[in-house]
Amino acid sequence: MEFSLDHRTASLSVGEFADFAVGPREGTGGGSQGIWRAQLGTQWHQELRRRTTDDIPSATFEVVITGRVFHAGWTFTLTGRIDQLVPVSDGGPTVLREIKTVTRTLPASEEDLRNEYPDYFAQLATYLSLKRTETPSLPLRAELVFVETASGLAQPVALSPADETLFSSRLERVTEFLNLRLRARERLRGLAYRPAFATRRAGQETTLDDLTAALAKSRIVTFEAPTGFGKTGILLECALAHLKSGRFARLLYLTSKSTGQLQVMQTLQTMTTPQPAGNREEPGDVNALSGGSASPSVAVAAWHVRNKAEHCINHEFRCTREACAYLNGVAARWPQSGLSRFYLLENEPRDLESLRTAGRAAQICPYEITRTALAFNDVWIGDYNYVFAPRNRGLFYEQPGFDPAETLLILDEAHNLASRVADAHSHVVQSGDAHNVLAELEHQHAPAPLRRAWEAFTRLLVSLPASDALDAHREDDLRDALATLAQQVQLMPLDYAALDSRHAELLWLIPELAAWLDDANLSKLLWCPREGELRFTCLDAAPVIGETLRTYGSVVLASATIGRTGDFAQAIGLAESSLHELPNPTEVTALTAHTPWRDQAYDIAYDIRVDTTYRERERHHAATAATIEALHASVPVSANTRSVAVFFPSYRYAESIQRELDRSGSILRVALQPRLPDLAAQTAWMEESLAFADALFLVLGSSFAEGIDLLGGRVSRAMVVGPALPEVNAVQ
Repeated sequence: MEFSLDHRTASLSVGEFADFAVGPREGTGGGSQGIWRAQLGTQWHQELRRRTTDDIPSATFEVVITGRVFHAGWTFTLTGRIDQLVPVSDGGPTVLREIKTVTRTLPASEEDLRNEYPDYFAQLATYLSLKRTETPSLPLRAELVFVETASGLAQPVALSPADETLFSSRLERVTEFLNLRLRARERLRGLAYRPAFATRRAGQETTLDDLTAALAKSRIVTFEAPTGFGKTGILLECALAHLKSGRFARLLYLTSKSTGQLQVMQTLQTMTTPQPAGNREEPGDVNALSGGSASPSVAVAAWHVRNKAEHCINHEFRCTREACAYLNGVAARWPQSGLSRFYLLENEPRDLESLRTAGRAAQICPYEITRTALAFNDVWIGDYNYVFAPRNRGLFYEQPGFDPAETLLILDEAHNLASRVADAHSHVVQSGDAHNVLAELEHQHAPAPLRRAWEAFTRLLVSLPASDALDAHREDDLRDALATLAQQVQLMPLDYAALDSRHAELLWLIPELAAWLDDANLSKLLWCPREGELRFTCLDAAPVIGETLRTYGSVVLASATIGRTGDFAQAIGLAESSLHELPNPTEVTALTAHTPWRDQAYDIAYDIRVDTTYRERERHHAATAATIEALHASVPVSANTRSVAVFFPSYRYAESIQRELDRSGSILRVALQPRLPDLAAQTAWMEESLAFADALFLVLGSSFAEGIDLLGGRVSRAMVVGPALPEVNAVQ
């Protein structure tokens, strides 16, 4: 859907209009299931077209119907293609006929069909209304023809006057959404916010102006500022100004680490939450930057997006409608659930626990609350994957009204972007998992062609030896096996709900792997770290990154370690020659923060007594443990916390030093970072450890390894046991 709030217009297809809903929707079979159903649907459309042509040669097919509709101050342009337009020879009304394939058994009662497929009836009612407006003198009637995919049995259902009211109800749905978007824009126009810093320190005075100037000259800006500079506050202050001015309709603030997202939310809330009347700043203080009047301040609508699994309230994460009671029938329960409060009320709590509690009470998946409410929020905070990972980006890109060209995209910790996107385009398949899927397919009595194709694929995986690269002959065999298997997976119906979630994921992955092999935009490596394990490794996703970045209205790539601008530009798919310093007008501008306060700010010591290489580190465990004790002893008694942070290349290394401290009789209280996928649990562990532990053992590359979001100002001593040398393998 494309719309203009200024002109109060919207353009959308008839199918999109009929399907439109503010809230969860019942799936008609996505992914591989949707593909085979679509294939069968095409076959039956062609067959019914042939029958109609034989009976009524004057019938026309795929007829374009378009028109304008005026409703509640909005102008809608609707366009679509009706399957069949059939004139009646005896002078009766012309028939508008829409064909829909279904997997349910036919014939069925018309009441059941209307209850199960209301969007189909709404689509036909829309065609009928548009055609009547286009040719008011032509007598018309309309009918849906349901076709059972298994047998081809057809059941026509005439459109009734009650069905025709569905057109008006869809107008109300779309109008409600547009009015809410209009309310959101008006909210932004009245947005007031406090500066990120009450007093700017040396180096910060001009950064906001420099960043604003860079965005005025270039669509893409790289912003390098060291850890502790205050990038988050500066970036948000700049972004809020652009949202308020109307240059952008939405802000996406994405990071590669979950802990960074917490800092963004906290900073944003501090800057925008309205103050109690008695504590509110003078109007000039609040509006000096936002350019507003002294009207009451309005909080920005922001949503912190966590992954689907963290929303889940089941004991086991199995995300299919057939397997989850919170998903099955979700669209029917939503209107009476009261969950629209999450986007209608600006002060409704939006943390994960609140979403889970509300979802449990309403018997609705909490992730569907996030999916529905997201469209009505001005700021989306989340992970890189929602823009760059093929499997995850649908959450953002399928939101009604989302347009990258009207969006400001901020990518923090951007030095991780290239590797993260490459990882998102990489896959691994193991022969053991393939064997398990084959057993499941046999247990389900899956179609024989699918089982044979999967068996051939499994045998191929089993035969693979460990190697740094797949040889040409095996790669050709793999390509053929995946092409055949992808076709079978897409065409054959399966009961995915009966499959283990891991097995279903592997089946859904097959078409993606086949497409991966043919993707010329990716630099790739096929290799086997061990027998029977095949890795589809993306070595370089730069073209994909560059193509995506260029679709956004503006992009800021922020990091403490941009490094050589030419190397960075190449890694993210931007030409080296396009990076220039201000004030040259260009596609990309490089901005570096001025930080005089860093001079002489740190005491750094290199301990060359200890060899941390894998082969030699054990001989130096005692020295490493003694150094940690000495580091803790050096913390002043007056320090905010006496904890020290110690970073290790791996959990195994950290556990070895922890055991060494125990053997030596050390009284240090050590807290070893647990493997916690949940962001809230990670944060709780950090807070507890800072309060009760003497030494925090953290792992490089993990959530706590970058930035100072949780450790900044909390520790005065840090120690890095390393360097963490990469594993020597085919990719490295």
